[in-house]
Amino acid sequence: MIREVCNDGSAIFPYIARLPKEMKHGLPLIVLLHGAGERGDGSDSVIGEVEVHGFSKILTLDNEYDCVLIQPQCKNDSTWAAHVQEIGQFIKDMIKKYDIDESRVYLTGLSMGGFGTWYTAMEFPEMFAAIAPVCGGGMPWNAGMLSMPVWAFHGDKDDLVLPSNSIDMIKALRAQGRGDDVKFNLLEGVGHNAWDYAYNKELYDWLLSHKRA
Repeated sequence: MIREVCNDGSAIFPYIARLPKEMKHGLPLIVLLHGAGERGDGSDSVIGEVEVHGFSKILTLDNEYDCVLIQPQCKNDSTWAAHVQEIGQFIKDMIKKYDIDESRVYLTGLSMGGFGTWYTAMEFPEMFAAIAPVCGGGMPWNAGMLSMPVWAFHGDKDDLVLPSNSIDMIKALRAQGRGDDVKFNLLEGVGHNAWDYAYNKELYDWLLSHKRA
């Protein structure tokens, strides 16, 4: 894969993309929202923080995958949950720029990005084929807005973002009658680093197995 840095102000958020060496029409898109520790101004010295956690260790530059991975950077003084509308427009822009298959768009995020994933999916439920929030939380009272498959992760020893944030979301979804398309891994003995266990080939394959009708 190749690594493309876009921090020239041409996009709503500065971002790093991982792209196949030979781009083609109709690739799937994964958007990954980082945590609070990876925020920055998008400059060359800090933009790389968005790759510290997540799928970058799977979608390595030494291998080829038929997908586009986009990792935007949130400003230091803000949160993803405060920019849901901008995230939605940013993803629409990425779909157009990279000629993405609109039925295969996926959203994931960790910690602050996990909250951003839940919130954005609730605001734009028609946009995503599947989502994977990691140690985040959302608005259980709005769970009915979510119709796409969900795979959530949380460490049961997380004392920074309490596991109840994810548990309450999953309970609310299942109360809506959702079945096997809602998955939840409560990771035994794991603290606020559930991303170390979530982002692997299994999750990657699970996301890409879904297609929005």
